[in-house]
Amino acid sequence: MAKRVYLFSEGNKDDRELLGGKGANLCEMTTLGLPVPFGFVITTDTCREYFHSGNKLPGLLEQEYRVALDLVEKKMGARFGDPENPLLFSVRSGAPVSMPGMMDTILNLGLNDEIAAGLAAKTGNPRFAYDSYRRFIGMFADVVMGVPGEKFEHEIEKYKAAHGKTLDVEMSAEDWQAIIATYKTLVQFPEDPFVQLKLAVEAVFKSWHTPRANIYREMNNIPDTMGTAVCVQAMVFGNFGDDSGSGVAFTRNPSTGEHSFFGEFLFNAAGEDVVAGIRTPLPVAALQERQPEVYDELFKTQAMLEKHYRDMQDLEFTVQEGRFYMLQTRSGKRTGRAAVKIAVDMVGEGLISEREALLRVSPEHVEAFLHPTVDPEAKTDIIATGLPASPGGATGEVVFSADEAEEVAAKGRSVILVRRETTPEDIHGMKVAAGILTELGGMTSHAAVVARGMGVCAITGCGSLHINVAEGIAHSHDGITLKRGDVITLDGSTGEVMLGDIPKIAASSSDDFQTLLSWADKHRKLKVRANAETPEDAARARELGAEGIGLCRTEHMFFEAERIEKMRAMILSETSAERQKYLEELLVFQREDMLELFKVMDGLPVTIRLLDPPLHEFLPHTEEDMRELAEAVGKPLETVREITESLSEVNPMLGFRGCRLSIVYPEITEMQVKAIMGAAVEATRQGYKARPEIMIPLVVNVREIRMITEIIDRGAQEVLRGTGISVPYKVGTMMETPRATLGADRLAPAVEFMSFGTNDLTQMTYGFSRDDAGKFIPDYLDKKLIDSDPFVSLDQRAVGRLMEMAVEDSRRVKKNIKYGICGEHGGDPRSIRFCHRLGLDYVSCSPFRVPIARIAAAQARVEEVGDD
Repeated sequence: MAKRVYLFSEGNKDDRELLGGKGANLCEMTTLGLPVPFGFVITTDTCREYFHSGNKLPGLLEQEYRVALDLVEKKMGARFGDPENPLLFSVRSGAPVSMPGMMDTILNLGLNDEIAAGLAAKTGNPRFAYDSYRRFIGMFADVVMGVPGEKFEHEIEKYKAAHGKTLDVEMSAEDWQAIIATYKTLVQFPEDPFVQLKLAVEAVFKSWHTPRANIYREMNNIPDTMGTAVCVQAMVFGNFGDDSGSGVAFTRNPSTGEHSFFGEFLFNAAGEDVVAGIRTPLPVAALQERQPEVYDELFKTQAMLEKHYRDMQDLEFTVQEGRFYMLQTRSGKRTGRAAVKIAVDMVGEGLISEREALLRVSPEHVEAFLHPTVDPEAKTDIIATGLPASPGGATGEVVFSADEAEEVAAKGRSVILVRRETTPEDIHGMKVAAGILTELGGMTSHAAVVARGMGVCAITGCGSLHINVAEGIAHSHDGITLKRGDVITLDGSTGEVMLGDIPKIAASSSDDFQTLLSWADKHRKLKVRANAETPEDAARARELGAEGIGLCRTEHMFFEAERIEKMRAMILSETSAERQKYLEELLVFQREDMLELFKVMDGLPVTIRLLDPPLHEFLPHTEEDMRELAEAVGKPLETVREITESLSEVNPMLGFRGCRLSIVYPEITEMQVKAIMGAAVEATRQGYKARPEIMIPLVVNVREIRMITEIIDRGAQEVLRGTGISVPYKVGTMMETPRATLGADRLAPAVEFMSFGTNDLTQMTYGFSRDDAGKFIPDYLDKKLIDSDPFVSLDQRAVGRLMEMAVEDSRRVKKNIKYGICGEHGGDPRSIRFCHRLGLDYVSCSPFRVPIARIAAAQARVEEVGDD
């Protein structure tokens, strides 16, 4: 039988998986000789055993922990359940990964009427004894018996009001005895301490699956299968009197990262008083004034623990009758800015290496340097929650159309564009909006992709709002109504929608952040490119460290007012000659745009995707808009309506789009190639180095590639002929259909690079519409039918397997192919790690994700090679 119970003297900090973080650290501090109240840990394996057996404790567990309990009694010089010399316990959770406050704790366990009286007699401090007893009853009833804690707090407040008292410290032993008598009318709890202990152990195991714990694990990608350990530790008491107290401290400032001891302390208080915020704590310096010897011991301990763990520590400690005790240490939670500063400072101090520093910074930490964020201390009036599609915080007036967004923004006012869903026609409104909110759509919907590319805060799939654009109104499930002009705040990092203007924390870089990024570039193997199609996006991407453009969506260049009219006219053309006329006008626009991109990306590759979306996306859909278009292009309304209807599709994402447009309308591809190569020639004349890479989208076989490559080569040679300028260019393909990945060995001889379009590849592999999946994916996640949103983090089992097969099969027939990824997964750290393991050459992501991708790529490399 595997050992289920470990004394604090039997484990160490490396036993996190078995003993949980809290238990492993208590063992480590005991080994280091620190003053830790003794105890034992019930393992995470036992927790999993408990759940696998249908929530039943293993038969011999109680026998095993009673043996440990006897040894704790000898060490502490007191006995559990003995009224004359009572030993009380705290029973706490402790997962392998820190989940602060998410699971349950019971303190002062082992009290009943007789033992409380004995504790009062032994200590000569009845007030302390009955204060502890009332705390135990309330906590045990809440955690173990399911009686809401508010009931007990209400009785205390009622008693205080009736007796003219405000603070807990004003309550006497007799007051607490009266409260206890009231408590006993609310709950019948077990008097036997051993029954209390057994029930408390079960309650802590069960707390692994409380809603808050489940949500926290989902938010932080913590596996459900880990389970929690249970730490049973002898109690020491900060509420013993004025020479006692409890505190929480950090070895460095968790908000700024400054190397200064930071903490709070409450005299004559239990630990939960500090955490719960019932009383306003004092700075830890107050302990230095009143008990300097205790403070000196605390200060030496915190310095030693930080050096020992080589990370900023979060400490919990208690002082009882002037004696110092350590209750917990763990790596402290910190802000993004603090995380970066601490990591860089610790390298300078010789505590950690550059590689370790890179592993100390999470993607969420990096966000703090890229976008203004909503101040977490100021969040109020959350009225709805959607998908956190594009990070940052934004406040503005509600508008319901792109035109209205432009009008209001032109007056210098900040706007939030609220739509059921966005379409490419909304781009002008999205461009000027401070934030975007949609009822429909997922993490890779049009709104999400465009917003991330522009660095605009966005929340999509906000199903708790019903948006009626026609009436200019939105209703929340809770009955709150948003009207045009109302001010709201979006938190694009959490998906929360709030009423009013919530304070923000400004985005800005720092020297430490730039230092960390330089280390990332030194250690990573994957290149990082950006998805960009405007000079502004390209310049921003390059500033943020992009090594080229991995995806230029050429269709985005046609949505501005003057261009969309020409594009629509081209689509509505009824003869080849008419179409050619408009294509020549569009060529001018496209060439100008490409020239600017080549100039910004001077010497870096620019991967340009040929026209990809269904043509109907460029056309209007309302009768009024069709009438305006008919007048603009000089065609009868009926003709416009007929062509529009003929282009509509039952399933457009699987329809007439991608390379199929090149097959049916080769003249469109010819125009794009001439624009690309013409811009490359002009860039060369102006002294820039253009490196175009032309990418064919949505292929399913090699014959498509060969046919379109002929069009590309013919157009390129036509432009280059007679210029005296040579511009090398590459032709590659997007791997975004399952058939393409399964036939990669056939495609390989015809291309120079392959870029995985994982948005579409995920959509086609799952059979999930990327624009509609937001309606049901939350339910799939809640019901554990999928582990994560496959449009956010790459599904490595199926989609990843297709990618792996494509790389392996194509490399066998052509070794020098370059591989990249240009779907939204290119900015997701978990997906980037997979791309590194797969041996891709680069990832491409929205400009504002570039720093995150640089660090994630470095982390993947460091995790692979380790720290030397």
